[in-house]
Amino acid sequence: MLEIVRAKGRLAKKYGFKKGDKILRFDGFEAVDSLDYLFYDSKTAFTVTVSDGNGKERTLEIEKDEDESLNLTFKDKEKIRTCRNKCVFCFVDQMGAGMRESLYVKDDDYTMSFMCGNFVTLTNVDDKELERIIRLHLSPLYVSIHTTDADMRCKLMGNRFAGKILQQLKKLTDAKITVHCQAVIVPDMNDGKNLEKTARDLFSMHPYVADVAVVPTGLTKYREGLFEIPDITDESAARILDLCDKLNAEFGVNFLLPADEYFVRSGRPFKSAEFYGDFSQIENGIGMTAKFLSEFRSGVYKTSLKKPVRVAVITGVSAAKTIALVCEEANRAASNLHSFALPVVNKFFGSTVTCTGLLTGGDILEALENRKDSYDAAVIPANTLKEFEQIFLDDMTVKELKKKLKGKKIIINERQDGLFENLVKA
Repeated sequence: MLEIVRAKGRLAKKYGFKKGDKILRFDGFEAVDSLDYLFYDSKTAFTVTVSDGNGKERTLEIEKDEDESLNLTFKDKEKIRTCRNKCVFCFVDQMGAGMRESLYVKDDDYTMSFMCGNFVTLTNVDDKELERIIRLHLSPLYVSIHTTDADMRCKLMGNRFAGKILQQLKKLTDAKITVHCQAVIVPDMNDGKNLEKTARDLFSMHPYVADVAVVPTGLTKYREGLFEIPDITDESAARILDLCDKLNAEFGVNFLLPADEYFVRSGRPFKSAEFYGDFSQIENGIGMTAKFLSEFRSGVYKTSLKKPVRVAVITGVSAAKTIALVCEEANRAASNLHSFALPVVNKFFGSTVTCTGLLTGGDILEALENRKDSYDAAVIPANTLKEFEQIFLDDMTVKELKKKLKGKKIIINERQDGLFENLVKA
């Protein structure tokens, strides 16, 4: 049910929509959330069943041009579908106290997968909801598969109903719903032969199963009482890369997309930007280094600064070598620029967490304070902050960070192709 809070314009007036009316059904199907409205509002003919303030129902036959909208706004009361699993590798279970409240919500909502690219498991989706996904053509979706072996998936996800993923994917792909998948790899469980089977099962549904991100388990220091998971080693990372290369060669397409961390841990060179195509899984950290290098280099030009300036570039431990490389390139292009990588050890989550995006304001502050005599300005990647807000994971704001650093210039780098510009303007 959708409650109207605003109804203006020609069509709203024509069909008599009013504030306080409740939309119950579109074409006889229950109006669950705003996605139903957006889907039908894009059509030229459909029915809407409406209940007025007195509970009286009426069914309207809507006819309009394709580019016209009913122009309705609804009361925001949609609830996020949460996770029913108890995954052995769940990152939320490994988070300490004192972080942003929203980070503790275990989101598993297919509508957010469609709208925002969030990964979901489909374990909380029944047949009716699966049919709704198909009817509204919510494509693409991002789905956490982990393994196609039913028993292993139930074990990994702590959910005895998690084993029907192949049947669910078959229904979606038969309806031409595009699915981007991920497999979080737990060593000695869903790697090796298990991963090979998963890849073959999923590739049988290609191209609608578009690709599979192969990512390592994120392990923090807050794992007391949780399932014991070994960290990846240099050797296991190399084995993952070898298997991905072997299967991609067999498939004739870059279907398996290994996480950047595997290249870091194995010491192997990163793939080129071309390997990742349209970077469909960049939000999952897949191909981030290749994209970063490509975009950074597109923004570099020869210049000379009026006076020497020292700039620290904040980075997680895993990206430190890459950031050091781009700093060297920047220094060669701009005389008087002395930029350098400042790797930050993640003390909040533990040293096993090495990606830049999970750095907290407190850890960044400590690293900058310890090196306060070595830089004039510091560049901090925007992916350490909440989207659209200057707040770190630990609720520290950029304003608070600047205040504590007493006069040091802090620059937030929003775009990789703008990093060089930020360095020379520091």
